[in-house]
Amino acid sequence: MSTTTDNLSDSNDLTFEKVLQLIRENSKEVREIFAETDRRMQETDRRIQETDRQMQKTDKQIKRLGKQFGDLSNRFGELAEHLVAPGIARVFNELGYHFYQVSSDIEIKDDNNKTLIEIDLLLDNDETMVAVEVKSKPKEKDIPHHINRLRILREHIQKHTKENKKIIGAIAGAIFDKEIKANAIEAGFYTITQSGDTLKLDVPADFQPRLF
Repeated sequence: MSTTTDNLSDSNDLTFEKVLQLIRENSKEVREIFAETDRRMQETDRRIQETDRQMQKTDKQIKRLGKQFGDLSNRFGELAEHLVAPGIARVFNELGYHFYQVSSDIEIKDDNNKTLIEIDLLLDNDETMVAVEVKSKPKEKDIPHHINRLRILREHIQKHTKENKKIIGAIAGAIFDKEIKANAIEAGFYTITQSGDTLKLDVPADFQPRLF
């Protein structure tokens, strides 16, 4: 066992010596190889750092654009609401509702003063309330959201007042996709579109508003 081990050790030592000899004989080439490898590693590291800086810059630009688009969307919504509010009672009164009060930006809160829902426009008379959701361009998701909003409004009224008013809903939009408008009507909502300075209330012949 000892002889075999010594032979292996000698073999390893010989191999190592040969490696050292090759390095000494080719020291210039070896240094150049190491230098080139180091240069390439530094260049790779520089490119990684530059890519990271570019990604951080792009991320900041995306966040800034997102905020700008969000602010722009909010402004469009506010603009649509200001355009709709002045004539909203008139178009409903033409249907015989006789609303005498229109309120905007209504917040319904729970007992802990936490906001449950927000209502863009609320028309009111002695018998009926109409909660109007105003969007620059209504989306499909706005329909179930408004249904939930009206249910919460009903629960709030039942809990805090003795009034038993009819509650109905409407969705108003400056741009209203034909299919989404049809789905809103099918859900029992009045749909209102803005055309210049005129509001148009679309009421199919067989339409019955959903009561909440």
